[in-house]
Amino acid sequence: MVMIEIDGSEGEGGGQIIRSSLALAAVTGKPVRLQNIRAGRSKPGLLRQHLTGVKAIAEIAGGEMIGADLGSRELTFTPGTVRGGEYRYQVGSAGSAVLVAQTVLPALMMSDASSTVTVGGGTHASWAPPFDFFERCFLPLVSQMGANVTASISAHGFYPAGGGEITVGVNPSSGLRGIELVERLGEMRPRVIALVSKVPTSVGDRECDVIRRKADWNVDVCEVIEVAKSGGPGNAVMIECQFDNVTELFVGFGKIGVRAEPIARSTLREARKYLVSDVPVGPYLADQLLMPMGLAASQGRASRFRTTTLTQHSLTHIAILKRFLNIRIDTTSKDDGSVEVIVC
Repeated sequence: MVMIEIDGSEGEGGGQIIRSSLALAAVTGKPVRLQNIRAGRSKPGLLRQHLTGVKAIAEIAGGEMIGADLGSRELTFTPGTVRGGEYRYQVGSAGSAVLVAQTVLPALMMSDASSTVTVGGGTHASWAPPFDFFERCFLPLVSQMGANVTASISAHGFYPAGGGEITVGVNPSSGLRGIELVERLGEMRPRVIALVSKVPTSVGDRECDVIRRKADWNVDVCEVIEVAKSGGPGNAVMIECQFDNVTELFVGFGKIGVRAEPIARSTLREARKYLVSDVPVGPYLADQLLMPMGLAASQGRASRFRTTTLTQHSLTHIAILKRFLNIRIDTTSKDDGSVEVIVC
């Protein structure tokens, strides 16, 4: 089989290329060679969280992996047969446990046996989707597409300590259905959650109070949760915008030396940008949905969604999907500033 060559410095040029390429290689059985991995980053090559995902996909899909070393800038993967089962991985520090889980998820959905994957690491950090986004925004839509995936969190991992742990259960799917998300359905139901770990609960109270007052929402939409188990101190405030057919989540992370109020205001600005745009799919969810939609399209089932301007992450993801799958991904800019994406 012809080796697929991927230049890791193209497009977004980060970990997205690694994760998507290896996931698609495992699903399709096509070998892949990645060169110039993260070439434009301050620390090029494979970092710890990338390496954990690389080794995870190598174990789950078998085959041969060359170049799976910390700092490696070239990687070759010749996949074997995907095997379901029980797996456990540890990223270390605050590297994203969610991104490791998402690397192996497409292959496990297509395997012939059920799987349980436990990953230790970061669960709430600014450069990766937090666990709550994965559980409440992404997985419900993937379930609508016919996947059978569950997720739970047993410990939170904030930056820089990490120390979180998540578990993802996957039952094989006979095939994925297409999905259509072009309009929001129903009234928006807001929810504000402030997570606090080893910091005063008053921090979460202040975040919730700012958002509630500025958005003119009832006090009962707000909740402060004191995390029972975590690797270290941390804080995150989340605004959930739930509609009948889609849920979006906007997150602000507490920082040392930054008061709670500006974190809350910045998070509310992001939520308002989404609500004003009138699209159902925000920029981060758009990126996440491309993989399952691409897999469904490769089985003859088209999907369509409307989003804001596509991020560089999404454009890179589209290019990688087209290299591995015999599919079309058409993007059309609309007069209202939105972009319609058809995956077929």
